[in-house]
Amino acid sequence: MNKPLLRADRLGYRYPGGDWLFHDLDFHLHGGEILAILGPNGSGKSTLLDLLLGLRRPLAGKLQQHARCGFVPQYFQPPFAYRVQDIVLMGRAAHIRTFAVPTAPDRHRASAALDTLGIAQLADAAFTQLSGGQRQLVLIARAIAGESPVILLDEPTSALDLANQNKVLNLLRQLARERGLGIIFTTHQPDHAHAIAHSTLLMQRPVPRFGASADILTAANLRELFAIDIVSQPVQHGVHHFTSLIPLYDTLIEP
Repeated sequence: MNKPLLRADRLGYRYPGGDWLFHDLDFHLHGGEILAILGPNGSGKSTLLDLLLGLRRPLAGKLQQHARCGFVPQYFQPPFAYRVQDIVLMGRAAHIRTFAVPTAPDRHRASAALDTLGIAQLADAAFTQLSGGQRQLVLIARAIAGESPVILLDEPTSALDLANQNKVLNLLRQLARERGLGIIFTTHQPDHAHAIAHSTLLMQRPVPRFGASADILTAANLRELFAIDIVSQPVQHGVHHFTSLIPLYDTLIEP
């Protein structure tokens, strides 16, 4: 197999004066793969993304990065009412020299990214006037325009309705399958990891667990991580047979 785009070996981080947020954290990501970083709020998911983006330095272990990473934040509020095409064009920053202006090829790649996501009609719209789902697609288009082999996404579905969650999950799988991108996304939704991720990193403290999603998303592991029972339920939809992860809320099982 080819060299991984990203690899973490025994990675560790803690804030000054605090306990280890995580240590002995291992994972690897190859092109065409999707990795879900799964855990509840406060488990260190966003901090780990900061390490991958170079915004923080690990205090233990080693992080090997063999590809540039694009980033899709959970929330983005520009200071001005930029047009969508200008937001997407910002993704070309790494390819534009200091004090230079975007070239025709830069603008072409930005337009192509909008086309890929099926939102070319929004090019002249003000970003601040878009719905939550549309904003998320624009930010993913910005990452695609940057032509980074790896895309990191922080809770990409957290503020979306079910239809737009489905659209984003389908898009991430398409980018991995058809473009060979490495995708890493954080989530607190086990079913999203189960639906599209080849591997999952469970942010259990202080030592996370990493493995193939089919092997690691067990009832016991999810119970330990979220303090609630989550069961795997067989589902038939037309001719398709698969399993879905369902949380057993107390209100469902107690009279």
